[in-house]
Amino acid sequence: MNSDIVTTPFGRRGVSYAQLAHQFASQNISAEQSIDKWKLFRRICEARNVLGVSDRSLAVLNALLSFYPKTELSDEHGLVVFPSNEQLSLRAHGMSEQTLRRHLAALVDAGLILRKDSPNGKRYARKNRAGSISDAFGFSLSPLIARSDEIEAIAEMLSEERLQLQRLREKISLCRRDIVKLIELLADCTDHERLDVFRARQIVITAKLDRKTKAPQLSLILEELSEVREDIAKLLEKQLEIEKTSANAYQNERLIQSSESESYFEDADLVENADDPQADISTTSRPAISTNPSSLAEATVNEEKYDLQTVLRACPEISLYGPGGVIRSWTDLKSAANVVKSMLSISQSAYDEAERQVGPQATCTIIACILERSEQINSAGGYLRSLIKKKHNDSFTVKPMLMALLRSKMANNARPSQLLC
Repeated sequence: MNSDIVTTPFGRRGVSYAQLAHQFASQNISAEQSIDKWKLFRRICEARNVLGVSDRSLAVLNALLSFYPKTELSDEHGLVVFPSNEQLSLRAHGMSEQTLRRHLAALVDAGLILRKDSPNGKRYARKNRAGSISDAFGFSLSPLIARSDEIEAIAEMLSEERLQLQRLREKISLCRRDIVKLIELLADCTDHERLDVFRARQIVITAKLDRKTKAPQLSLILEELSEVREDIAKLLEKQLEIEKTSANAYQNERLIQSSESESYFEDADLVENADDPQADISTTSRPAISTNPSSLAEATVNEEKYDLQTVLRACPEISLYGPGGVIRSWTDLKSAANVVKSMLSISQSAYDEAERQVGPQATCTIIACILERSEQINSAGGYLRSLIKKKHNDSFTVKPMLMALLRSKMANNARPSQLLC
């Protein structure tokens, strides 16, 4: 057998105070104490950074444990293994003898094994007449039992730290996702410079993230991102309150102007009889207002004030038919309306008449509203003609119909708290 040890009880290199402490602790192991060697080895692998051993040193420890005949480490069956360097190298995947010596020394320095030297420095076992081992010289595995509770605690602590890091990173990812969603909701109804400030804050905060960021830094990052998310949510709630107040004002105004405005999309008789030129469309007789068509269109534009964004929020489906699936101007809306009128079988004459009566922008808006409620309208062309006839009798305006749709969309919008769940 090869000699790897020396003549002194603690080896040729002497002994440190830590090694001496581990040796004294190993002498206090009770005979009944035992532990599964492979379970303990997995825990050592988990705690290796704290214990100060490398993966190569663990490969040598694995080889040493394989020479122990029992699965349970116990002082009752002896805790000394005595393989030769040659056999140990084979089980350590062909590790060279010089490398093997270095990692054996690392395991001793880490307090995971102890050297038990023979008088001549060789590793061997002495058997009694019954054939059982009475004494053995080599490497003692007793520190593994003595330190099993310590190793278990270290591994548990590291496992908990990994879980904490995982939870923090998950919360940060969810918080970043919420911020993006909230900014998208605010993109159409607030100042872009304000949104740019929120984006810049998020970029500055997340720039601190990397793979080596520890739990305390992650907690601070999560707290800062949560503040950004809360600020955006408050702004969105404020914006929704403003829009709700504005919509209520429009509703009150509409109720004063006409008691029939709520029934623009609900008068089934009007829709079904709209194509009949003999049908009586108006429900009340009002004096006709005779005026020039061009001046009427101009008066309508000046009288009803609503912007393109209001139309698109109330009638989002019209955007699908704009150039490239996007509407950025009234010109784009007119192009989309031309596509939709053909799709809804609205005649060109009805469309031209609407433009003469209410103007191009209002006509496009009416087409967008009809598209939004197309499932409830039997004849889009007849419905358009009936609305223009009511406009001629001064019993129809575009704005109340648009606001009714807008309030319906707002009522279906999710609250910010639902996004943050």
